[in-house]
Amino acid sequence: MEGSLNIVFIIVGSFIALVLVLYFLPINLWFTAQLSGVRINLLNLVLMRLRRVPPSLVVNAMITSTKAGLNITSNEIETHYLAGGHVNNVIKALISADKANIPLDFKLATAIDLAGRDVFEAVQLSVNPRVINTPPVAAVAKDGIQLVAKARVTVRANINQLVGGAGEETILARVGEGIVTTIGSAVSHKEVLENPDKISKVVLSKGLDSGTAFEILSIDIADIDIGDNIGAKLQTDQAEADLKVANAKAEERRAIAVAFEQEMKAKAQDARAKVIEAEAQVPLAMAEAFRSGNLGIMDYYKMQNIQADTEMRESISRPSGDQKKDKK
Repeated sequence: MEGSLNIVFIIVGSFIALVLVLYFLPINLWFTAQLSGVRINLLNLVLMRLRRVPPSLVVNAMITSTKAGLNITSNEIETHYLAGGHVNNVIKALISADKANIPLDFKLATAIDLAGRDVFEAVQLSVNPRVINTPPVAAVAKDGIQLVAKARVTVRANINQLVGGAGEETILARVGEGIVTTIGSAVSHKEVLENPDKISKVVLSKGLDSGTAFEILSIDIADIDIGDNIGAKLQTDQAEADLKVANAKAEERRAIAVAFEQEMKAKAQDARAKVIEAEAQVPLAMAEAFRSGNLGIMDYYKMQNIQADTEMRESISRPSGDQKKDKK
């Protein structure tokens, strides 16, 4: 019984040992590489296991690149993998660029990949340009008419500017700015409607793709719509504002006039009060004149007669309506 158990343990141990040997010695990968014309040392495959680099990834990448005529070493592929790059994407991008006669070396491809851009998609975009539709861009011509334009921008990737170059958002912003500038410099909106290609020529001549990861091939105006009459609205708003200012100034002048009128009335009342006060002093002065002997009784009667005559002449000289009022 014990002999049987020992045999089982030996078989299981041998199987485990064989699996470990085959794991650390990927003979099948080494043999496949040799048949594909890739010269790689078996010891390097073992060291890849120890460095936690998948040997199959490196071997397959080297086989693909060698068959495509690219000279890439296992050390370069391993270094890019350890840096967190996408090895398969880089290899496919290099093969596509080589077939399309696009200058792209391994160093630049890995730099683009590590920068967070899809290098294979960039190569495809360089071969097959892409059309970017701009959002509606509103601009106002010099005659005050608003125009809403939409453009189609055909771009292709600029491989050398993918690292550090601006993206699609910058292209759209620059094209929109160029459209606004071109429409705004037009004397009449009819001029833009008659020659929409003028916008494309002016915008394209400004070199809007400078410093970006794309090369602008063409800018085509897809649609132009007439918007609001901004000039008329501005004039209307200005007229309303001027009217409000004029009303405010008129109200200010009216308030000043009312205040001045009230001030004059107060001054008139003050003057009347002074007259009444002065008239009140006359009887006192006459009484004082009587006491001091400066005024006699006959002088007083003469003054009364003169005053009565004066009032009679004033009443005769007034119109009949005023006389009736006096009687009332």
